[in-house]
Amino acid sequence: MFRSLRRTLGALCAAAAVLALPLAGGAHPVAALEADAAEVGVAEAGAGYWHTSGRQILDADGQAVRIAGINWFGFETANRVTHGLWTRDYKSMIDQMKSLGYNTIRMPYSDDILKSGAMPDSVNYSDGKNADLQGLTSLQVLDRIVAYAGQSGLKIILDRHRPDGAGQSALWYTSAVPETTWITNLKALATRYKGNSTVIGIDLHNEPHDPACWGCGDTARDWRLAAQRAGNAVLSVNPDLLILVEGVQTYDGVSGWWGGNLMGVAQYPVQLDVPNRVVYSAHDYATSVAQQSWFSDPSFPANMPGVWDRYWGYIFKQNIAPVWVGEFGTTLQSTVDQRWLAALVTYLRSTSTYGSDSFHWTFWSWNPNSGDTGGILKDDWQTVDTVKDGYLASIKAPGFPSGGGSGDPGDPGDPGDPGGGTPACTAAYTVSSDWGSGFNAEVKVTNTGTTAISSWKVTWTWPGSQRVTNMWNASYTQSGATVTAANAAHNGAVSAGGSASFGFGGAPGGGGVPSVSCAAA
Repeated sequence: MFRSLRRTLGALCAAAAVLALPLAGGAHPVAALEADAAEVGVAEAGAGYWHTSGRQILDADGQAVRIAGINWFGFETANRVTHGLWTRDYKSMIDQMKSLGYNTIRMPYSDDILKSGAMPDSVNYSDGKNADLQGLTSLQVLDRIVAYAGQSGLKIILDRHRPDGAGQSALWYTSAVPETTWITNLKALATRYKGNSTVIGIDLHNEPHDPACWGCGDTARDWRLAAQRAGNAVLSVNPDLLILVEGVQTYDGVSGWWGGNLMGVAQYPVQLDVPNRVVYSAHDYATSVAQQSWFSDPSFPANMPGVWDRYWGYIFKQNIAPVWVGEFGTTLQSTVDQRWLAALVTYLRSTSTYGSDSFHWTFWSWNPNSGDTGGILKDDWQTVDTVKDGYLASIKAPGFPSGGGSGDPGDPGDPGDPGGGTPACTAAYTVSSDWGSGFNAEVKVTNTGTTAISSWKVTWTWPGSQRVTNMWNASYTQSGATVTAANAAHNGAVSAGGSASFGFGGAPGGGGVPSVSCAAA
């Protein structure tokens, strides 16, 4: 009702692979995030499977975590695979998400990918891209993405976005995809990733809307009852997962965004057989998606916290359950939208002040081909929209221990040497693209010592006339052919065995890979 289909499905032709300057001065604007997070006890959180406690999400060790992530769509479309693989390698995309400070990927899918033999479309295998995906089914590609995300310290939330690739449905079922198929497929995915704590939960159905109701008691329309049926089915095969339940459009005559109205939770909470598993999810958008009455209120944007409190914020503020804003986005083209996003980010609570005692979120979207919001990436699928990404800086949060696994904390930096150790690091320099007049490169810094490091510097000398034109996730100085890159505020702290990365553009191309040295403190 409130918006047309957001997902532009056509494959965009890749522009020249130029990573434009994403960060003023080279440093990510999450100033001192790691230090601030450590003060509130979240820096090393995220081990194993998660559960809820009041309004917080806790890891297997009881430490609070904050979901601060991004939507990467495509598995729910006719492509049956995440978009952008027609121009980039999936690992480079995940590396870039991590380098920007996102810690979770919400992965939309449709039931089509669970059909026997469902294959991905529009994946580029040239020049070694996506080489390990060739010949795989859509589900097998999802397996690879989950594995690499977990290895990189990112979590995955599976989002049953649509019954099929044709489009969104108001209810969780259609004539072609009945409720039995929906539940069977949810259980199949829950079983597939059982024991792999990279997959922390399943968003049961995307954006239920009219005629869906909440608490009306009609089993054909009552989304709350359907969520209980599906949630219990999922937990019957994988009791460790979080069950993420979106709202509806209309409750008690009050309408809002599709999936964004959780007013009914107060009287009709979702009750599951396994306790401490429910996370409520709201969606919220700006005028680039659709107009709402609150945008024209004379007090806008001061009225917005009251709007959010009414629809979903009260659940968090009354300590009923955690709240995850699973989608929010905008083109940022209008002043109204800019003020909306600034107000929403403030409402979601900064990590430096509140740590993980905050709202959870995944921004819509990573993809640039979302028709009425755009994405964090620009149309070349490489360049970061630094203005949009910058709005989110204060609510980003630390990543999680890598490795996934069945509840194993998997933190390679723990225990550490109680007496301290000699800080040590290595750096790997990779040219990701070279078009003659310029090139892009990425450098991965790995802590090879036995104790955590708090900062690092990487140095190299080019044999030719190359110069850095821009750099992200690090700052740099260049003297002649010698470049020294130092960590940004958010990625200097690296646990033993862990890694951080940064990237840069340079000119001219053809410089090859120089020898690099790494110094840690």
